[in-house]
Amino acid sequence: MTTQPTAPAKIPAETLEATILSLAGDRGAEKTICPSEVARELGGPHPDGWGPLMIPVRRAAVRLAHAGQIVIYRKGKPVDPDDFKGVYRIGLPRQD
Repeated sequence: MTTQPTAPAKIPAETLEATILSLAGDRGAEKTICPSEVARELGGPHPDGWGPLMIPVRRAAVRLAHAGQIVIYRKGKPVDPDDFKGVYRIGLPRQD
């Protein structure tokens, strides 16, 4: 008998946001983090645990970007948090 992987427990939005801010802060203002780093931090190393967290992480990143706490980057450039597709990175606002 095979068992189905269990879905990860629902992670509160506050936890997602705090994890994003913590990891981005640890990395520093000149570096970015991958959203999968956030998902792995909360869901564990197995894709069945962190994979389902990718959309909630994206939503949390968008909320934080609207609040001015982080910036969403695509190909190294800041993007509109309401209009980006594909691979992205998360970073702290830079003081250029």
